[in-house]
Amino acid sequence: MREQFQSTAFAAPIFRARALRIALVLPLLAFGQQPAGRGPAPIPQVQSQVQASTGVATFSASANLVVEEVTVRDKSGNVVTGLKKEDFAVTEDNKPQEIKFFDFENVEEAAAAAPPPAALPPPDALPKLTRTEIAPEPKGETRYKDRRLLAMYFDMASMPVLDQLRALDAAQSFIRKQMTGADVMAIMRYNGAGVDVLQDFTGDREKLQTIVATLIVGEADNTGEANNDASAADTGAAFGQDDSEFNVFNTDRQLAALQTVAKTLGTLNEKKVLIYFASGMQLNGLDNQAQLRSTINDAVRAGVQFWPIDARGLTASPPLGFASQGSQGNAGMYTGAAALAVQSNFAKSQDTLYTLASDTGGKAMLDFNDLGQGIVNAEKSISSYYILGYYTTNDTLDGKYRKINITLKNGMQATLDYKKGYYAGKVFGKFTAADKERQLEDALMMGDPITELTIALEVNYFRINRAEYYVPIMVKIPGSELALAKKGGAEHTIIDFIGEIKDDQGSTMSNIRDHMDIKLTDATAAEWVKKPIGYDAGFTELPGDYSIKILARDSETGRIGTYIGKFHIQNLDKEEERLPITSVVLSSQRQDMSAAIFNAGKGEKAATTQAVDPLVQDGKKLIPSVTRVFSTKGDMYIYLQAYEKGLNTAEPLIAYVSFYKGSTKAMETPPVKVVEGMDPKSHMLPIKFSFPLGKLKPGEYNCQVTVLDPTSQKAAFWQAPVMMIP
Repeated sequence: MREQFQSTAFAAPIFRARALRIALVLPLLAFGQQPAGRGPAPIPQVQSQVQASTGVATFSASANLVVEEVTVRDKSGNVVTGLKKEDFAVTEDNKPQEIKFFDFENVEEAAAAAPPPAALPPPDALPKLTRTEIAPEPKGETRYKDRRLLAMYFDMASMPVLDQLRALDAAQSFIRKQMTGADVMAIMRYNGAGVDVLQDFTGDREKLQTIVATLIVGEADNTGEANNDASAADTGAAFGQDDSEFNVFNTDRQLAALQTVAKTLGTLNEKKVLIYFASGMQLNGLDNQAQLRSTINDAVRAGVQFWPIDARGLTASPPLGFASQGSQGNAGMYTGAAALAVQSNFAKSQDTLYTLASDTGGKAMLDFNDLGQGIVNAEKSISSYYILGYYTTNDTLDGKYRKINITLKNGMQATLDYKKGYYAGKVFGKFTAADKERQLEDALMMGDPITELTIALEVNYFRINRAEYYVPIMVKIPGSELALAKKGGAEHTIIDFIGEIKDDQGSTMSNIRDHMDIKLTDATAAEWVKKPIGYDAGFTELPGDYSIKILARDSETGRIGTYIGKFHIQNLDKEEERLPITSVVLSSQRQDMSAAIFNAGKGEKAATTQAVDPLVQDGKKLIPSVTRVFSTKGDMYIYLQAYEKGLNTAEPLIAYVSFYKGSTKAMETPPVKVVEGMDPKSHMLPIKFSFPLGKLKPGEYNCQVTVLDPTSQKAAFWQAPVMMIP
């Protein structure tokens, strides 16, 4: 969510979420397709059976198996060995659990007994890399007894060529010189489209070395962040799918790929470390928080520790950027803003790596040139440990957090290291109407967000009266979801929406519960592949700080997406220095209300809502862009309101729009004099105008809206990055 879109919510809203319509939006946004299986998987159902020939009674049980890897150390920090399952007590949510599966992984002894790594011949590159998969273990068994499980994961999409070379060289060096007989390793790669498992866990160093040597440097598109601040290069290039407007989706894909890897490794019972080579990962405000939280939760549930290694190593960034990067070409080169933005963006990209590591029990290696040391640190983190497995007595797959407590019996004193809990699995199958409603409400309450769909959202606010503000929201999800439902044979699909808005004290101020029933034909399904689905709703709130959480679910495919963010509604009465203005809406389309494909809001309720919504005028709805991507072949519509405090008749205002390419003004609209339309109740003067974009070349611009009040000698300025495409 962009900071310019300040928004709100307040006690009992006079408008519940309106059942509105699908917005026919220009196909300007290419939503990234999410990797399959992104949603957190339920804990596997396990079938246990003891044969009658053993002399023990035969039984069969289906239960949820929870596996814990526990390291026990004495006061000196040494691993305590020789313990039995009778020495441990396990509780889940304060309820005792019976340990059914117990094993001790004596990794340290195996590592000490292993001979030094033998010299390897130079690797021969393979003609082609093969794809495989991680073979799962039967529940209650350990295939890799007394072994360290190290998974090397190369994020080729985020690393430029030099960083890829450093990462691959560090991996080769570790395999040749430092990998011991107690280590087994898997190799995975993310190329921007999906995760490839290039080698399952093996101790064959020669095979591993050959696979790393065969990895083609630079074969994946670099989908790294393109920032919209003073550090951005002024290349003058045309818009590309991987540019900054889509950073939120690129980062979601990176996190979703990590989530897929964590689930895959979760099929193994031993302790696993994921050595993650990347050139940083920068979150985009609050837009990626749901996916980040979901990825971390799945990793904790799977017993996977992330050990990120920043492949950039220790860098000394020149104030104006590296020679391989285009010049910023703006005033920030001379004020220091560009240098500050470079350092800030670099730190943010490392913060995400640190969060992934610390929240899963790993450790990030940052600002260090010996990348191989990060692999060694991950290897040494796995010492001897106990594996405890139990079938939880709470088999409800409700997605809620389960707190685990493990202690030693008989007063034994030691330090225990283990995961303190997990989020239960979630199953969203075919339910009755009542079950589906309850399921969606439960999903809203989950601390573990579901991120199978990508959701983009824009919030605005407009003053109604002295106390209240109208808050319209626009939600967009990939139109390809409808094509997926059609592929499954559905004649129509229902997109369900549920959400809530809370104030800064955590109290729920507004709720959303709505749905969209969409008919699917071959023609419409193909059309929606190119268009996002737009849904809007509106509330009445007071000034303040708020958080918003919205879920969307396709009832045919069962896929769910979550948006989590925060917004602020400014109290315009307290603005003294500048001309008070509301949110500024940028749009490329006005939609006829009567011609909407989906408009369940027809009738008295819709008429009441439309009477308050300032974006609805003359029977047409102004559709917020959300993504800020516009075609040079179309027009741009702009709408905002200015607050003329204490006036009963409007004083004339002057407004115009400027587009800047770096520090160069690329285009400016003629000034518009605004004097008509002031609402006597709210004292808000609407400012609206449109203009063609044909004079602008494709590329990135900074759009500035300027409003001047000649009478009071005050002004207001609003800026936002926009993209122009042919």
